[in-house]
Parts: sequence; structure tokens; C-alpha cells
Amino acid sequence: MTDEPGGVDRAVDDVLVALADPTRRRLLDLLAAQGEATATTLAERLPVSRQAVVKHLSVLDAAGLVSGGRVGREVRYAVRPAALDATARWMASLAADWDRRLATIKRIAEVPEDDSP
Repeated sequence: MTDEPGGVDRAVDDVLVALADPTRRRLLDLLAAQGEATATTLAERLPVSRQAVVKHLSVLDAAGLVSGGRVGREVRYAVRPAALDATARWMASLAADWDRRLATIKRIAEVPEDDSP
């Protein structure tokens, strides 16, 4: 990956850092299942405080994985799939590159050796 300021690489880095934490991954799972939720309702389903949930949601928001919108006095969060899509495309590209390399190695390894002196 090349690091271009504000580019796709930075976005992928932010997503991977955000997803490195199991609590944040669980928050994404909950939001994906529920559609949208408040930090309070999310905290009820996790072994962490509401304040910890808000901090995790801010990391996910900064990575572009969730967005929060005010509905009356509540802030409701929902998953934003675009950042995950970009990361998945990068991972698929990386996997395809490795698949090509491994296919080349396999092809070379399967060529019969020349037994002539």
C-alpha cells in the first residue's frame, strides 16, 4: 500500500485500526443486526459502560464505519458500509495478487526436471 494523504490507503488503515478491537467489532455486529441504535441501548448488550461505547463509536465514526444522527434528544448510530467495501476491495486485490504468485510457484514446481546429462 502506498500512503497517499487522504487517499484510499489511509481509509483502509483507519478501518483496520478500528476493527482491531473486539468491542468495536461487536458494536458493528449489533448495529448491523439492529439497523440503528443509541449508545445506551448498545451498552446494555455489552460488558462496558455507556461512556466506553461512545468512545468506541467515535473511533468507528472517524474510520467512516458508522454515523450518528440526532433524533430528538438521542443520537442514533448506524453502519456505513462504504468504508468496509473499500477495505474489502483492497483485501480482495491483495488476495488475488497472492493467488497469482502462488499459481506461478505451483506451475514452476510442477515442471518436470530435465534428466539429460
